[in-house]
Amino acid sequence: MTDLLAQVGELPIEWLMAALGLVMLADAVPLVGVLVPGDAAVLAAVGAGRPTTGAATVAAVVTGCLAGWSLSFLAGRRWGASLRGSRLGGWIGESRWAAAEAVLRRGGGRMVLVAPFLPVLNALLPLAAGGLRMSYPKFLAAAALGATLWAGLYVALGTAARAVSALLPGAPSPALVTMLVGLLLAGALLFGARRPLRALTGVGPAA
Repeated sequence: MTDLLAQVGELPIEWLMAALGLVMLADAVPLVGVLVPGDAAVLAAVGAGRPTTGAATVAAVVTGCLAGWSLSFLAGRRWGASLRGSRLGGWIGESRWAAAEAVLRRGGGRMVLVAPFLPVLNALLPLAAGGLRMSYPKFLAAAALGATLWAGLYVALGTAARAVSALLPGAPSPALVTMLVGLLLAGALLFGARRPLRALTGVGPAA
């Protein structure tokens, strides 16, 4: 892991951000997103990159998220009913699909805004939004703001974690320490926010 992160850190910034954008696109796809550690990828990019990569990281994350969510939204708009009854819909689970629709009916665009902070549901909400015929401009505006807030939070956590790693004597890899410390900080923050998220959406921020 340490050697891999070191190699990632040596990539040109353009390649690093392009790879991060592709990871975030995959993270936004239902089912695939469960297997892609988007939060870890953002923290690794901050840890492996240079101090000036913060804005580029946010831009890459937002671009990748919006691309993936837009594809899911358009798929839901075009094939929502058939997808729900397909094998893919079975893998997702009717209960999760119904929960995503209930969240959107209750909160509309504001639920799309908080979607990045809701593991599992974050990839399903765009698909459900398309199926419910939500206005795409409304969806895109809320999704862009939510993705920016989420990316900014993780870049801030990664920057703080990188500063902590610089204080640790003999740290094996600043990038690895940044990722691990950042995940601990994010976990603590999301754990503390579980009650407000549950009150807002009616579901917990569970995986």
